[in-house]
Amino acid sequence: MRTSGKPTRERIVDAASKLFYGEGIRAVSVDAVAEKAGLTKRTLYYHFQSKDELIAAYLDGRDQPNLALFQRWFGEAEGGIDQKIRAIFQNLAKAARHPRWKGCGYLRTAAELADMPGHPAIKTGIAHKKRVEAWLASAFAAEGVRSPELLARQIILLLDGCFAVVLLNRDASYMETAGEAAATLVKSALAQTGRENR
Repeated sequence: MRTSGKPTRERIVDAASKLFYGEGIRAVSVDAVAEKAGLTKRTLYYHFQSKDELIAAYLDGRDQPNLALFQRWFGEAEGGIDQKIRAIFQNLAKAARHPRWKGCGYLRTAAELADMPGHPAIKTGIAHKKRVEAWLASAFAAEGVRSPELLARQIILLLDGCFAVVLLNRDASYMETAGEAAATLVKSALAQTGRENR
């Protein structure tokens, strides 16, 4: 078996993440995850009671890095908040053009578990999407947008919609188009705020 400086649990989640994202959760066995992690299946089950728990851990491990990436793209973009929101979509389009891009891990997992709404991975996915939405709402509130939660929800719909469309047809330009729509929504919300403040 291979050795690594990483804690065993982290090695398992890393291996599961690569396999689940690359091949799908139903296609990957616990044996395959154990093999990729360089462990026995018994060791894997010592750290995770079930494959379901491992799937939830895979998504949980994506939560903060994904949110931090969105925040970095937002923070590094020049211009007003409409341009910063557009930049998130532009960066997603670049990522989607990579041959190994497989879409949103949360949405793909939800599709595979569509008949299991109480699955722990579904709950993890919902929590992640809510965190992204809350972050967007706080960014809009800081700009004085009157209904920041509504605007954040509209942006989330554009984000998840373009993930689905691009996964289906492999045309990343849809993400750029969604970014234009998002920027237009943000500009409109800011304009309404300006009128109300005059």
